[in-house]
Amino acid sequence: MTSPSAVRQDVRVGADASQTRARRQSAPRARRGTEPHREPVHVSHVLFALPALLFFGVFALLPLVGVLVLSFTSWNGIGAIHFTGLTSWTEALSRSTTWHGLALVVLMIVATWLLQTPLSILLGTFLAGQQRYRNVLAILYFLPLLLSSAAIAITFKSLLDPNFGLASGLNLPFLKQNWLGDSVLVWIVLLVIIAWQFIPFHTLIYQGAVRQIPRSMFEAAEIDGAGRVRQFFSITLPQLKYTLITSSTLMVVGALTYFDIIFVLTQGGPGSSTRILPLDMYLTGFRGNEMGVASALAVILVVLGLGLALGVQRLGGTDASASQMEGA
Repeated sequence: MTSPSAVRQDVRVGADASQTRARRQSAPRARRGTEPHREPVHVSHVLFALPALLFFGVFALLPLVGVLVLSFTSWNGIGAIHFTGLTSWTEALSRSTTWHGLALVVLMIVATWLLQTPLSILLGTFLAGQQRYRNVLAILYFLPLLLSSAAIAITFKSLLDPNFGLASGLNLPFLKQNWLGDSVLVWIVLLVIIAWQFIPFHTLIYQGAVRQIPRSMFEAAEIDGAGRVRQFFSITLPQLKYTLITSSTLMVVGALTYFDIIFVLTQGGPGSSTRILPLDMYLTGFRGNEMGVASALAVILVVLGLGLALGVQRLGGTDASASQMEGA
């Protein structure tokens, strides 16, 4: 005959088994219940986005489609437009100036990134301090970005003139160089001017990013005995990962649009040493009256810019909503 204690034991085992089965059966339902809820797209959402979509379509997509169509035509900018198939593309890709300009664009991208990025990070980290004098310096550093690129080019062209510029006015013989007539010196001048104008913008980006880093991380590092240099390389730089991706994207794509400074300073000279692809596109279209070939060069620039932007973004990972804190 079974004892009462054995009966109670069998009852408890049966109850536990029933609870386990119930949990297993309810687990998928719980997981289904925790899935993110997708809100339906309402008409109001579309209406709010419509002005931005119209603006983007009229001023970005429509001109791009027009340039793409013109790249398959032969047009001098005045007369009738004649569709000639791939003639303009063949002409553009067979020119030595196209590949020369493309190589100069790559050189511009690499040189500007290597020059501007370290200086922007250092200045942004320095200006992120809460001292009042650093806020004043931030305003002063930002002033070059407010000036016109053409005005900056004209000013520097006058200052670097070996006969009437700083060399003559201040009686400084070492400044009497053929700055814009030498194929090496002209690139040094261009990179310095571009860096002087656009470093303030990237400095402002890094300044805001550094201020978002929690102060507790630096306090913990100070307790562990880490100095400022160690904190910079172990905390600040890793936390700037996604900011670096954003800044690099703007810097790389921006290097494809440098035209006004180079046009005013050198017009592609000396020779063709500064005739980068955007300038070559302008000279081909508006001076050579070959709008079809110029449109093909423009499409090449667009494709190159999209490819570089997507490539840089891929370096930051596939999660577009990742927090900067994950850069640690």
